[in-house]
Amino acid sequence: MEFQRFDNYCIVRLDKGEEVLQKLKEVCEKEDIKLGSITGLGATNKVVLGLFYTEEKIYNKTTLTGPMEITSLVGNISTLNGKCYLHCHINVCDKNMNVLGGHLNECYISATGEFIISVIDGKIERELNKEVGLNLYKFLK
Repeated sequence: MEFQRFDNYCIVRLDKGEEVLQKLKEVCEKEDIKLGSITGLGATNKVVLGLFYTEEKIYNKTTLTGPMEITSLVGNISTLNGKCYLHCHINVCDKNMNVLGGHLNECYISATGEFIISVIDGKIERELNKEVGLNLYKFLK
């Protein structure tokens, strides 16, 4: 992984074998980013997607393997208990150009990944909402 910061943006390149969420979180921690957004694309050979079942309040996870393009990754950066919290969704296409997507749990780079982190000056904490079953934004006043 390599990255460079330009004012309120970090440009990140991930390399073969690196896990996307782990490396993006590492950048956020090194640069003390508490709030922002993430966009990206690249190539992967293993991704774990999630779909949240609202009635059961659980994520169903699906693992996809094989050559895939990351056609879109979008996400946000906040904090949970004061620590970096990433919430990302991803779309990938397979060799037949079928696109699947969902909540991103894991993604391993097979060639390269290119990401832009947009930094927002501020902090939004998250808190577990027991009724919904998710860590929701908690706006600090």
